[in-house]
Parts: sequence; structure tokens; C-alpha cells
Amino acid sequence: MSNDRYTSPLSERYASKEMQYIFSPDKKFKTWRRLWIALAEAENELGLKNEQGEPAVSKEQIEELKAHAEEINYDVAREREKLVRHDVMSHVYAYGQQCPKAAGIIHLGATSCYVGDNTDVIIMTEALRLIRTKLVNVIDELSKFAMKYRNLPTLAFTHFQPAQPTTVGKRATLWLQEFMMDLEDLEYVLSTIKLLGSKGTTGTQASFMELFDGDEEKVKKLDQMIAEKMGFDSCYPVSGQTYSRKLDTRVVNVLAGIAASAHKFSNDIRLLQHLKEIEEPFEKNQIGSSAMAYKRNPMRSERIASLSRYVMADVTNTMFTSACQWFERTLDDSANKRISIPEGFLATDGILDLLLNVVDGLVVYDKVIEKRLLSELPFMATENIMMDAVKAGGNRQELHEKIRTLSMEAGKNVKEYGKENNLLELIAEDSEFPMNLKELQESMNPEKYTGRASSQVKEFIEETVNPVLEANREILGVKSEITV
Repeated sequence: MSNDRYTSPLSERYASKEMQYIFSPDKKFKTWRRLWIALAEAENELGLKNEQGEPAVSKEQIEELKAHAEEINYDVAREREKLVRHDVMSHVYAYGQQCPKAAGIIHLGATSCYVGDNTDVIIMTEALRLIRTKLVNVIDELSKFAMKYRNLPTLAFTHFQPAQPTTVGKRATLWLQEFMMDLEDLEYVLSTIKLLGSKGTTGTQASFMELFDGDEEKVKKLDQMIAEKMGFDSCYPVSGQTYSRKLDTRVVNVLAGIAASAHKFSNDIRLLQHLKEIEEPFEKNQIGSSAMAYKRNPMRSERIASLSRYVMADVTNTMFTSACQWFERTLDDSANKRISIPEGFLATDGILDLLLNVVDGLVVYDKVIEKRLLSELPFMATENIMMDAVKAGGNRQELHEKIRTLSMEAGKNVKEYGKENNLLELIAEDSEFPMNLKELQESMNPEKYTGRASSQVKEFIEETVNPVLEANREILGVKSEITV
């Protein structure tokens, strides 16, 4: 780590080594070389000839390229770029220095976007697969939590005001369902990604038509062969010089969707930690505040929210870049893409590692949850109490007004005088209600008021979530490492 210049916190503090490698220079330039090898192989296999009628690309040249594919001579490339001011041609030159027999056929017929854009697609695809693995593991951990607490009643909130009870597990399924939706979006985008292929300077493949003497079938096959060699089904059928920057918007929208779901989750955890009902993990030697030694701040959830806002805002970068491309290509995308795409992935990777850590270590304080629910439950039980009184011969409208009045009185006792909720006592003392205090207290079973919450959790996990987890069981078990 250098202490005399800026370094990205995404690398130093948040993103995993795996994601950092995907966007590293090594990964980028080794992929360039793989693409040059794929191009040379395809040209050889399609029988490309030189003016003498001999193979324009020989197997000996291809073997030489393969022998040096992993040995990036960065010093040569850097010095060359100072002279020619072109990164791709600098690496063509550097590769050629290592491969003198093949130097003349490296990048044959291609433009810079052949390596630049195809590499971007390959790297985004690998990064999405890593994101997918971590997202599936978040879903797995959250589903376990939901099932474990599916029967634990808790006070639900609308507008952050007490509402009808739910269960802790049911609330967790609300988070879980959003992550499942994110997984669907991610898998769709992954399934539709294609390579740029070998399209030439304006997307017409004119240079390859020249190389192959106007043989359209061979030029078309060249695209398909390169795609297959690089592990893709196909290339985009049409393009300018670059792949459509619309792809970048689709990819970063997936990341932003995950970020939005994570932000929602982290907000709820922070509120629950304030209520002392559920806490994120807090380590033995962790310091919550430099001034207040007793504090247990939800710093992981706060960091999730912080990084999530960055990723959600990053979508505008890709949208503007896509919208502002002129005709077949302009270069005002390049500097932005070098920052927005990698950092969007690095931040999302950090978010998912934090999610894995938090969900795996959530602490539930069931006694606090029960106490808060019971303090509000009499208000929520009034409808059942009223119905029982109607069955005993009471007038529904009169009883409704009576309960409304008593509820206001009990609420006043709680809010203005700081007393306990005495609504049950007030109802028991009213002759219009045919039940005593003991009967009313016995009816205060929270499970009576959670509806189908527990069943909904079980059905959702078993019918919707578990089939996805079963199909992905080989990637389950991932644990995260939080740097700070």
C-alpha cells in the first residue's frame, strides 16, 4: 500500500481479492493475449492465405503466441506507450518483442475494440458470476434465518407506527424476496450477454472481407469461432466499432438492484438495532464510539447503506455514456468506463460480503420483541374483543365507539403520563363488555394475531427459494472476510 498517493477504498477496504483480480491489469492484458490467439487460430483454421497462397497465419506462430501468453512484459509496453500514446498498439508491440516469428500477424485485421471491448464483456461476465455466487449465498443464509424465526411473533410497522403483528421470519422473507428478484434479473442479463467479435472499425467487417477476399461466409464464421474459443455462444449480430453501451446500463442496473435491496435490508436492521430487537454481529474487541464506550453502532449495516448509494448513483454514468455515443463510435466513454464499471462491481462485491457477514451473525432478542409486542397488543386485539362482545348480544356500532374512546384514554396514559398500557383494565371495568380481566389477558396470545405469517414463510422457502438453492448447491457455503 502506498501512503503518498490516493488509493481507492474499494480496493483497500471493501472489495474481495477475487473481484479485485478480475479487474486487475494482469487479467485484462492476459485476456487481450487470449483474444489475439483466438483470432490467429480462427484465421488459420479458416484457411487465410497470403499473397503467395501460403497460410497467412501458421501453427508455429500460434504456438509462439501461446508460449508467451502469460508473460506480460509491462516495462516494454509502458515505454512504448510513452512514444506512441496508444495502449493497444503498445501491447501489440510488447507481445511481438516476445514472439518475433508471430509479430507480424498479431491483431491481424482487427481494431483496438477487438481486444478492448471483448475483454470488457469477458470481465463483466466473470464479475457477474462472482456476484451471483455471493448473492445465492446471501439468499441461503437469509432463508435459514427466516425459517428459524418463522414462528416468533413481532410487532409490525407501517409508517414506522405499530401495526398488526407479523413474525420475525416473515419480515425476513420481505428482504429475501427482493434478493430473489435481483437474482432473476442477474441471470437474465448473464444469459443474454454476447461478445462483440471481430467487427472492424465501423462494425462492417470490411477489413476481414479484404483479408478473406470477399468470402462472407468465412467472415461470418470468424465471429462465431472467436466467440466459442472465448467461451461464449455467439457475438452481437450488429455493432458499430464497439458493442452497444446499452449493455453496460443493463449490467450496472443489476448491480444497482442488488444495492437497493441491500440498502432496504440495512435500513431495517439499523432501526431494529435502535429498538434493541435485532442486532448485527458485534465483535469482542470492536469499538462502537470513540467517546461513548457503551455504544454498539450498526457500522456494517451503515456501510452497506453507504456503498449501496454509490452503486445506485453509478447507474447514471452508464446511462449517460450509452446516450452520448455518436454514430458508430466516440471515445468519451473510455475514461468513464474505466472507473464506473470496475468500481460498481467492487462496491457491490463489498456490499455482498457485508451482507453475508451480517445475516450470518444476526442476534435476536426475543424477550425485547415480546415485551414491545405485548405493550401494543391490546390495541390490536380490540377488533376480536369487539366481535366477541357482539356475539354475546352487544351492538357493533356502540361497542366500536366505546372501544375507540377507551383506546384513546389508554393511549393518553401511555403517551402523556408514561404509564403502562391499561386498555384491558378499562375494557374489563366496562359493563358493556362481557369478559373479565383474566379472560382478556388470556386472550393476549400474540400467535393469534399473526395470520398466515408462519405458513407463508414455510411455503415461500420450500416452494420458491429451496429449488433455487438446490440447483446451486455446489456454490453454497461461501463465507465472507471483512477487512475493517
